[in-house]
Amino acid sequence: MLKFVQPDSLGPGRFVKAGIPGGTSFAYLDGVFEIGCGLLILAGLLTRLATLPMIVDMLGALSITKVPLLWGHAPLYPKEGGFWDFFHEGRLEVAMLCGSIFLLIVGAGGYSFDARMNRVGSPACVTSAAV
Repeated sequence: MLKFVQPDSLGPGRFVKAGIPGGTSFAYLDGVFEIGCGLLILAGLLTRLATLPMIVDMLGALSITKVPLLWGHAPLYPKEGGFWDFFHEGRLEVAMLCGSIFLLIVGAGGYSFDARMNRVGSPACVTSAAV
């Protein structure tokens, strides 16, 4: 949401400074996906599908803005560089990436809309048969 509230420092301005082509358009598209998919994940609706754009988003954020820290010339962090700065600045993206991968694998919880949609009207399922 801050991409829309503070566009110069966290939205299009940040994307342009990072050297992303079409930074302005891409920043707003990224913000829409982050908010939309985040709400879907929060509600537990289409959870596995909503994690896919988030995984792509976090991989992009890490590769474009954080990996350059490893060799010391990241445009967004001119005074930082190296292994520890990479992990410090990338901790949020790594956590969101891990959480999204986890939700992609296990899906939403038992109280989610996904679980309710799968329960309603579905016949009983036999998981094993006695021989």
